[in-house]
Amino acid sequence: VLTAGELIPCISYLALRGKCRGCGVRISGRYVLIELAGGVLFVCCSLFFGCGASGLLSLRGLLAFAYLGILTMVAYIDWDTRIIYDRFHIAILLLGAAALWLFPEHSPADRLIGAAVVAVPMLALALLIEGAFGGGDIKLMGASGFLLGWRAILAAMFIGLLAGGVYGVCMLAGKKLTRRDAFAFGPFLALGLGIAFFWGDPIAAWYLSIL
Repeated sequence: VLTAGELIPCISYLALRGKCRGCGVRISGRYVLIELAGGVLFVCCSLFFGCGASGLLSLRGLLAFAYLGILTMVAYIDWDTRIIYDRFHIAILLLGAAALWLFPEHSPADRLIGAAVVAVPMLALALLIEGAFGGGDIKLMGASGFLLGWRAILAAMFIGLLAGGVYGVCMLAGKKLTRRDAFAFGPFLALGLGIAFFWGDPIAAWYLSIL
């Protein structure tokens, strides 16, 4: 059983020198990275959405922090297992329902279009080209499109494709992957979705303005 002193984010890891005090087994550095990411994301949500009367995150900030936390879990789990569990899609849909009141600038129609505008083409490609996209990726973009709206989900997809493409090219150039190899796309979608939550609408508006 871990004590309270062993559960302090980052500090406990450093104090224990990366090993379990009870059995001496080394603790993966990934846990520290996740804890650091959580702290950074909390600060970002606080700065972007402000704090409530209690001094804690506003309701909009709490929703953003919850969504970013889900994306973090999606990224790590998909990277390891190539699976995005349905519980994450359901949680995002619930956040989308709450966003109907917390983010009224996106209408229900905007959200419904967002749920389909990326997910439906992804599904069509997956049916036509074996291995184009996984079902978890499609459902992630559908649920997130309902949360973000159509402009932001388009920006998220663009960022995800760009990031995944750069990674693939680097891995091919380094001969760590071949053209027949596949890799988890969820982490790159999660990156695009996280950025799009904050700046997706301005990015989409800028891009559409130059067309």
